[in-house]
Amino acid sequence: MPVTKEGHTRGFVIPIGGGEDKIGDRYIHSEFVRICGGSDARIAVIPTASRLDDTGARHVELFKDLGVDTVEVLEIQDRKGTETPAYLEMLDRATGIFMTGGNQLRLSTILGGTDVARPIRHRHAEGVHVAGTSAGAAFISEHMIAFGSEGPRPVAGKVTLAPGLGLTNRVIVDQHFRQRNRLGRLLTALAYNPFAHGLGLDEDTAAFIGPDKKLHVVGSGGLTIVDVSSLEFSSMARADEGDVVQLVGVRLHILTQGATYCLDSRKATPGR
Repeated sequence: MPVTKEGHTRGFVIPIGGGEDKIGDRYIHSEFVRICGGSDARIAVIPTASRLDDTGARHVELFKDLGVDTVEVLEIQDRKGTETPAYLEMLDRATGIFMTGGNQLRLSTILGGTDVARPIRHRHAEGVHVAGTSAGAAFISEHMIAFGSEGPRPVAGKVTLAPGLGLTNRVIVDQHFRQRNRLGRLLTALAYNPFAHGLGLDEDTAAFIGPDKKLHVVGSGGLTIVDVSSLEFSSMARADEGDVVQLVGVRLHILTQGATYCLDSRKATPGR
């Protein structure tokens, strides 16, 4: 397992496509709780992306129903709130950090560069697992899709990227993927930056990305992986806004529950 310079093994990064099952088997949340320590887990919930007053409380109830005794909420709604000492203490105690859905620009503009964002990165480097659903999933990586047009084709100028939390630079995440027809905007984002993998997460589907750079698919939907490492041609540099972008040499995988994918070798293994 890769370790940080302090000798710690990094935690898992867990983007979730949104719309996850919160009533039935709850495979995704149950697996998150398991790796965070089961009943001994200490979960810090960050509902900043949401404008709903009860988002934090609903996640407390969810995790407590799964047997977690300690669930704490960082009720941060503006940048001033990131200076609250009690919230920093919650992060320091946590074995898992969970960012809810809503609007990812609220996460980037409220948390970016603050005394909350930095400890999340530090705690993750020390082994704390960080999950985000929907908007929270988009915010996890270095390059975040802020917004963009839906549809199947890559179109120049139809996606806006913004800096994310930066827990990984290996992936660009899009969520509600099949349900909102977002293949085109993920391809457009990758045309801007062919280094990264594209992860298109259907609802009720998560990618558990381990410190060994191998991801495991959990949930009832599909994970679309777009690999542009062997891209032979892209017209992005010469395309005008609104033009369909030509991409030659794109590789695509559709994976479901139990499948794995290695971000280093770019090898996919189907589930059983």
